[in-house]
Amino acid sequence: MSHALELAKQLIAWPSVTPARGAVFEAVEAMLTARGFTVDRFTAGEAPDGPVENLLAWRGEGGPHFAFAGHLDVVPPGDGWSADPFAAEVKGDLLYGRGAVDMKGAIAAFIAALDRVEQHTGTISLVLTGDEEGPAIFGTRALIERIAMRGLKPDLCLVGEPTSVHRLGDTIKIGRRGSVNIWIKVPGTQGHVAYPALADNPIPKLVRALARIDAVHLDDGTDWFQPSNIEITDLEVGNPASNVIPARARARLSIRFNDLHRGDDLAARVRDLVLAEAPDAIVTPRVSGEAFLTEPGAFSGLVAAAIRDHTGIEPELSTSGGTSDARFLSKLCPVVEFGLPNATMHKLDEAVALADLEGLTAIYADIMRRALG
Repeated sequence: MSHALELAKQLIAWPSVTPARGAVFEAVEAMLTARGFTVDRFTAGEAPDGPVENLLAWRGEGGPHFAFAGHLDVVPPGDGWSADPFAAEVKGDLLYGRGAVDMKGAIAAFIAALDRVEQHTGTISLVLTGDEEGPAIFGTRALIERIAMRGLKPDLCLVGEPTSVHRLGDTIKIGRRGSVNIWIKVPGTQGHVAYPALADNPIPKLVRALARIDAVHLDDGTDWFQPSNIEITDLEVGNPASNVIPARARARLSIRFNDLHRGDDLAARVRDLVLAEAPDAIVTPRVSGEAFLTEPGAFSGLVAAAIRDHTGIEPELSTSGGTSDARFLSKLCPVVEFGLPNATMHKLDEAVALADLEGLTAIYADIMRRALG
């Protein structure tokens, strides 16, 4: 059994549906202390979005400082797996299990890669949370505060998200769009449909507001980002009676936006559109992350060179996909995301190719050597 495979099986075997706590962190702590790392495990936050367990580990001192970031939590496995999702079974040339791709496999590959870089200048650190798949309130944000408290600000950070699409190494993420969700509640006055003058129907006001929002064209994209988009993701009245004008109507929006916008500005724009049709409406936004871009340059070039030397592939630089914790880490230093092929992430029978685990281990070791000079 290969080293990366052995570590991946150990991590997958600990069920760690978000928010992850306890045993899986103990396993990683043991792996890292055995490799000479100082480990700081801590819990942050209170209900409903906490508590969340996090881990910050480091080896060496001074610069250059290279960090690897990731998450130990996984999404719920769901029903219909062909085997136990936490059994970590090898079938043929694949390792099956929840988290095999997103992203316990990458964490295992990085820890295995550390054994190929035992002697190094500067500092290597790991920034691991148990809440990337959840609200992400007390995860990486709390880790960034811990990094500042300990004076461990990295020079470069690699996030091990599964970025590859068709083959290991074909895609690197150098940025992500921002995300804001907005809840809209329009109050009305309940009444009999035969006496509309005695009621106030909130539905037409909400529909008109949503039509205004749907007509908004935010932008045509940029050199590195696709166009921003606003999507209506829920519309709810919950009125069981056919002869009653309802007392309220609700909707939810999701906006994914590029670096031409800020989340608060978009929320304010939506609020103005809603209030123009329904002055008494309640509009509640939640910005989960701003757009960021690590300009193509030395760091992305370093990662691309390591990929090219091990695979012969020239990776595409991309900002596609959903959000990740790189949106927070980008405030510290240049951030690039690179990891396993993502075809089975969050799916039933999630699986990673054994060859990709070995390939990623070699690439991660090379990236560390290059980053640390």
